[in-house]
Amino acid sequence: MTLIGLLWTVPLFPVAGFLLNGLLGARFFPKKAVWVIACGAVLLSFLVSLGAVVALRDVGSLTPSPGAAVDARAHRVTLTLGSWMPMGRSADGSELSVDWSFALDPLSAVMLLVVTGVGFLIHVYSIGYMGHEPHPVFARFFAYLNLFMAMMLTLVLGASLPVVFVGWEGVGLCSYLLIGFYYDRMFDEKTRMSCADAGRKAFITNRIGDVGFILGMLLLFVNAGTLDIQGILAKTGTLGPGVCTAAALLLFFGACGKSAQIPLYVWLPDAMAGPTPVSALIHAATMVTAGVYVTCRMAPLYLKSPGAMLAVAVVGALTALFAASIGLAQNDIKKVLAYSTVSQLGYMMLAAGVGAFSAAIFHLMTHAFFKALLFLAAGSVIHAMSGEQDIRKMGGLDRHIPWTHATFVIATLAIAGIPPLAGFFSKDEILWAAFNQRPLGLLLWLVGAGTAGLTAFYMWRLYVLVFRGEERFDDEVRHHLHESPRSMIVPLAVLAVLAIAGGWVGIPEVAGFRNLLAGYLAPVLGAGEEAARAAPHAPLFEVVMMIVSTVIAAFGLVLGWVFYERRPEARVRLAESARGLYRLMVNKYYVDELYGKIVLAPYYALCRAAAWFDQWVVDGVVNAAGYVTLATSYTSVGFDTYVVDGLVNLAGYIVRGFSWVFRKVQTGIVQTYATAMIFGIFVLVSAYLLARGH
Repeated sequence: MTLIGLLWTVPLFPVAGFLLNGLLGARFFPKKAVWVIACGAVLLSFLVSLGAVVALRDVGSLTPSPGAAVDARAHRVTLTLGSWMPMGRSADGSELSVDWSFALDPLSAVMLLVVTGVGFLIHVYSIGYMGHEPHPVFARFFAYLNLFMAMMLTLVLGASLPVVFVGWEGVGLCSYLLIGFYYDRMFDEKTRMSCADAGRKAFITNRIGDVGFILGMLLLFVNAGTLDIQGILAKTGTLGPGVCTAAALLLFFGACGKSAQIPLYVWLPDAMAGPTPVSALIHAATMVTAGVYVTCRMAPLYLKSPGAMLAVAVVGALTALFAASIGLAQNDIKKVLAYSTVSQLGYMMLAAGVGAFSAAIFHLMTHAFFKALLFLAAGSVIHAMSGEQDIRKMGGLDRHIPWTHATFVIATLAIAGIPPLAGFFSKDEILWAAFNQRPLGLLLWLVGAGTAGLTAFYMWRLYVLVFRGEERFDDEVRHHLHESPRSMIVPLAVLAVLAIAGGWVGIPEVAGFRNLLAGYLAPVLGAGEEAARAAPHAPLFEVVMMIVSTVIAAFGLVLGWVFYERRPEARVRLAESARGLYRLMVNKYYVDELYGKIVLAPYYALCRAAAWFDQWVVDGVVNAAGYVTLATSYTSVGFDTYVVDGLVNLAGYIVRGFSWVFRKVQTGIVQTYATAMIFGIFVLVSAYLLARGH
């Protein structure tokens, strides 16, 4: 089975790195050994993944080994490591069990290379970025990164929903650990949010979405009788539209949590509390795309429910536009990129909702390249600015950090959708698929194209405020300005190349090329896309729409240049004339405050009511019983002390009194006894004589 038989080692290498650095790194390994172990584990995963993906091309000639199953038609190899959860027999007598199994097909292959490839570059970048940290912190950081990689790879390779869910929950745990990595620091002075608070917010918000994932998984198990993904998809035709719709919407709700869609997007901007490599790895290239990946993985299920598909498309489009508008007015360099990530994830969901699943994966891939580059370049800026993240305190950095500046420009043009960079091809494919959708194609295209224009505008705003114009930082910061070390610059350069050429694998056929990525994904997603695709317009019209979308993006760039570099006074006048809208965007439409009022405030009130009930009713009954018992014990003690013991003591006192009298008689002296006898005889004789009347 060549390297495909070693597929199980892909998540195992990062697990080993996590255990070594987590248990021994801080105490026994020097810093160099820590990063060699961490980076080496991910590099090994990448190399095995690359070899397995190459071997997958000849899947038809593979000889199945024990525990492996080959589906040549779908270009899929499933590797079963053992039975995980045996569950007895079903009503029809068939055996029910969940195996711990991994599956490699074109879809998981693309994700595998993106996760391990970009993940390795971010690990290398982290060597320089985190190099100033104390040794225990350095080791803990790389241990967490390796654990995240292991969980993300488990999610990608899982052949059944429970195995996917293990990775799903694992990346949620790792996001909590990495977002709150600086748990003793303040993240937002305005809201008094600490890094630990941001980690908890991410964790809880994701758990809300996970409820939907679990319910959808259970619904599919009850109706399909299996939790194996391919087994479920094979039975979608017999499940019925109601079950398909309910399951698809529940799984999508889970995806809304992971992929930061409305209404569960609020965690991702605050996730910027973590170190910048974390933002690049988890919140740009890998974890946040898990929801998109699972949605595309379950494509046949969604295609059985037009209502669910419409919901996915509408939520994705609204998320893309909504987050892009917020990004227009943010002043934290990482917050701008965070809302950009939310917006681009909405783009991916829009593609999935209109049935363009390969376009969603295409944009997922290109986004991993240019957004990871943007975050890492932003980290290089922050590194050069001694920790400063406010873009209003930057400017003119192109002269001080030229390598970072060059790579940032490339990433900015790529995300803006300027040809021939990577973002142009994936964005255009999504817009074209949305336009061909019925009945909301034109509306979805307008939202997508408008979002593209806003993206170009706020990204060029970010570029100008950071790198162009006058320097707005003090002399102390200027004194420490420096380009990042080679360990940070090399990953930027590699990602810049990918941001330029990464989209060339998806050049549309209308341009006279073969769409290599769509063809590669066709065995997994092709049939579904054929079923979802409406009759396309003429090729010439597609070229026209491509030109229109490019003009819109270029207009956004020009507008950003005019407002923030050429004529900044025009921007000030516009902000004054639209003061209310500007305030809304600066304050993120007060969504967090709204959630605080309509969700958190009632929840806190319920908590206070529960605490009162617990204190005064539950504890009150218990305490009252204690008080009654205590009072009874006091009464019992009193009765025992003054009645029972009193009577016993009284008897003792009486006996003692008589004993005092009798003791006077029992002296042991013969003369005393003789005197007593004579006195007694005298008394008896006297009594007798008195009785006789004498």
